[in-house]
Amino acid sequence: MSLLFKPRHIEAIREGVKTATRRDWADGYHRPSEGDIRMAVTEMFTSDEECDCYIRVTDVYQEPLGEMDHEDAQKEGGYDMADFREAWERINGEWDPELVVDVVEFEYVGRERPNS
Repeated sequence: MSLLFKPRHIEAIREGVKTATRRDWADGYHRPSEGDIRMAVTEMFTSDEECDCYIRVTDVYQEPLGEMDHEDAQKEGGYDMADFREAWERINGEWDPELVVDVVEFEYVGRERPNS
């Protein structure tokens, strides 16, 4: 399984700058669980052989967008709140502080899938 990211975020993941992502997933989406290894990719349907960025999920929870703070924005890739909100609006259309989103926290584990 994989998580889709913007190309600039892949390097931020490798540098340890991006350690979280917020997603507005539809009901029924197969959400990751703590401990899962996921491919971080820029294109859907990337094969395991093509992937060169793997992450381990460290936490998954839900919260309203409006509860984000500066520290949360930093974990999203070094953003401040204004920049994160602008990026969210570009990707998702609008900023709704009441919208409950999934938050996935993770750590970079390498360019190859770990064995365990």
